[in-house]
Amino acid sequence: MGRLGKKPILVPEDVKIRKEKEILIFEGKFGTMKQPIPSGIEVVIEGNSIILKNLVSPDNKKLYRTTEALQGLLRKLILNKIKGVSEKFEKVLELHGVGYKVEVQGKKLILSLGFSVPVEVNIPEDIEVEVHRNTMLFIRGIDKERVGNFAASIRAISPPEPYKGKGIRYRGEYVRHKAGKTGVGATQ
Repeated sequence: MGRLGKKPILVPEDVKIRKEKEILIFEGKFGTMKQPIPSGIEVVIEGNSIILKNLVSPDNKKLYRTTEALQGLLRKLILNKIKGVSEKFEKVLELHGVGYKVEVQGKKLILSLGFSVPVEVNIPEDIEVEVHRNTMLFIRGIDKERVGNFAASIRAISPPEPYKGKGIRYRGEYVRHKAGKTGVGATQ
């Protein structure tokens, strides 16, 4: 990670970054996000690039390796914030099963998944949800972690099962099917 953390980060023209004390603030066309800077790492903003520097001496091996890993993590978090405020993140869920459907009513998501009653889920303020053909769910937002966690919580309501493939799955997710019972247990 240490080598990746040292690479400069190029900032697009439509994103503005400023540093206030130990917090980076990202502003773009879709909103504003903040990222705290861990101790031991210095952030230098030069024109349209950001450089991360490890302030710990290589002589202190244990602490140096920790801050080196944090340097790589911080680089990836900064890249995610830049992409979020300029493009937004998206997860797509598909509903597979007879009678499975989804609809949005205000700030609630109503899922009909073969249970006795429909499942209602509150949509967080910073997340946008769009439904296509009653079986495809598009989840968008500027925070990658919140979009991913919300999509995972929806999927966890009815994960795909291995026999018929019914359930909620991500677009492009492959569900390995198991063979059902064949009934060939007794010999004649």
